[in-house]
Amino acid sequence: MCAYSVRPLLRKLKPITSVPFHFCPRNYHSLPFNYFFNSCSSLSDLKCIHALIFQHGSNQNLLLSTKLVTLASSMAPTMDYARKLFDTMPERDAFLWNTLIRGYADRGPCHEAIVLYRNMHHSGLSPDNYTFPFVVRSCTVQLALREGKEVHCNVIKYGFHSDVFVQSSLVSMYAQSGETLNSEIIFSDMIVKNIVSWTAMIAGYVQNGFYREGLSVLRDMVASGTQPNVVTLVSILPACASLKFLDLGKLIHGFGIKVGVDSDMALMNALIAFYGKCGNLDTARSLFKGMVVRNLVSWNAMIAAYEQNNAGTDAIKLFRRMQTENVEYDYITIVSVISACASLGALNTGRWLHELARMKGFGTNASITNVLIDMYAKCGNIDLAKDVFQGLPDKSVVSWTSIIGACASHGHGDDALMLFSMMKEQGTKPNSFTFTAVLTACRHAGLVEEGRKHFESMIKDYSISPGVEHYACMVDLLGRAGCLLEAYKFIETMPVEPDAGVWGALLSACRIHGNVELAELVVARLSRLDTQTVTSYVLMSNIYAEASRWEDEARLRNLMRKKLLKKLPGQSFVEVN
Repeated sequence: MCAYSVRPLLRKLKPITSVPFHFCPRNYHSLPFNYFFNSCSSLSDLKCIHALIFQHGSNQNLLLSTKLVTLASSMAPTMDYARKLFDTMPERDAFLWNTLIRGYADRGPCHEAIVLYRNMHHSGLSPDNYTFPFVVRSCTVQLALREGKEVHCNVIKYGFHSDVFVQSSLVSMYAQSGETLNSEIIFSDMIVKNIVSWTAMIAGYVQNGFYREGLSVLRDMVASGTQPNVVTLVSILPACASLKFLDLGKLIHGFGIKVGVDSDMALMNALIAFYGKCGNLDTARSLFKGMVVRNLVSWNAMIAAYEQNNAGTDAIKLFRRMQTENVEYDYITIVSVISACASLGALNTGRWLHELARMKGFGTNASITNVLIDMYAKCGNIDLAKDVFQGLPDKSVVSWTSIIGACASHGHGDDALMLFSMMKEQGTKPNSFTFTAVLTACRHAGLVEEGRKHFESMIKDYSISPGVEHYACMVDLLGRAGCLLEAYKFIETMPVEPDAGVWGALLSACRIHGNVELAELVVARLSRLDTQTVTSYVLMSNIYAEASRWEDEARLRNLMRKKLLKKLPGQSFVEVN
């Protein structure tokens, strides 16, 4: 007999088991096992039932074994017990296979669900509409797109391509893999759309940066009469945050309160992140303080909100509170707090966080090492930034870009360009951010020809379309070198609309070289953009003063007073204790 004692369970079910019965292997409903299963509330109870079934010789019964596997999948901390039960079964039907596949899809490891799906095929059984959603979901979690596409082919082969649940899972899989076009095709072919499919398409767009498209699907969903659920609201809030649609986010918040999901933790976390990114720090803080129960995401969202709104001191204080309350943190927490240190110039706190990251096992985490390079550079210690970079076992494009940008910001143009050459030699392909760092290095070092060469290389060799930030770097580079007319013509031929940053770079160069006429022309262009700021007024005023055009200087100062424009004083931080 099995080692597990069945006596406690038998005592518990004495009124049932006191009735004599005779075992019939093909009709387990004649046995009281269904009462045992209904009363099962823990894994130990389940093992007792298993022992009882084994004692009566009915362990080969398919229906009983299926019930055991189902309960084991939900009660056990891992799928090991359910898998052992499954492996001992001489006979298995599609329902039993689906039960175990679902268990792995829900509990993990998900790759086992994919393996089981293949084994099910090899056993001669055909998958059904219950099999595919769980297998596709497992492919999504594993980012196993190739396997997912094979499953998609079988979905069509077995005629389940019109099943709404199968289609919804495929929409999610392609979206998670970045293949939004395939998600669109499947979604548009759906005859029936339920809340799951609508939400899957919205989430797919938002996760891939197509925020307006996600909002458009939400509008169509509401127009179709389908009411969003809490998952839909959580999925769409990042789009509102990225687009800075504060009013729309407030409407979604209000809808959540109206339908009674405002206490949902996932929604609260998404709202904290939304208000933080939209600059509404007071509301984010109020929501965080009002949460009865918080998880790690809640703390991370609030710390990130502080960091994004230049409240780095509050971010560090909240992290220390996490430690006081013994809240476990992760690498995302560390990244936000180190970023706060970078904005504050808090070098000692940053070094302490670096040590914490090492102790926690995050020493080689790519996100942390990249933000450490940035932090050390902004805190003035380029040597520590280089040490972090040199210690990386694998250097990604982000790592290279971070150290190139760090060298550029410290005026080490030659080092930055040398690192850029090493990066290309090692086979790492630069991106648009890398070229921004390289052009910054060129302009700080006054390397005009180098800058021109890299700007052209970005377009010709890497097919990267320059953004406004690249043009601003080139204008600043040319302007600092005294090539003011070339810089002006460069702006005039830009394929994208120059912004205040581009014109501002030329205005700064006009002041350096005392070109009043061109400066007046630049200010006129800024006025057309309606983006004249206090900085442009101050620069033009200084240009007039340096050219001894005191009447024009006084006129600008009076205009600034009338418009109530004041230059914000500079700030410096000193770290004490």
